[in-house]
Amino acid sequence: MAFWLFFTAMDLLIPAIMVGFGRRFLKHPPKTINALYGYRTARSMKNQETWNFAHETCGRLWVRLGKLSFLPALLAAVLTFGRGIETVSVVSVVVVTIQTLALIGSIFPVERALKRNFDDSGRKRS
Repeated sequence: MAFWLFFTAMDLLIPAIMVGFGRRFLKHPPKTINALYGYRTARSMKNQETWNFAHETCGRLWVRLGKLSFLPALLAAVLTFGRGIETVSVVSVVVVTIQTLALIGSIFPVERALKRNFDDSGRKRS
């Protein structure tokens, strides 16, 4: 039971982080461009306007993806309750892998939105 509980908590960790940081980026994004905290890509760090836009876009996306990721994680937990260690482990690894791919994959729509809204120098498109 403790093993199942641990892996259920781990499966819910990435969605919780996505929702938490998504909300943080929407309500209290990093004020200035920095190298330590925030959505940091070459395109998002061009200027303050791209920085703010990237955090708003990423924040909205992470909140949505995080909430969507909770459901499969809870479903996996319910379906593996009372199963053996090997079954719980395999299902948990699959769930976390999919969540991690969604987290990493969120870079692409944010970068696409930046490219659509700003030119290569970081100026807003008209």
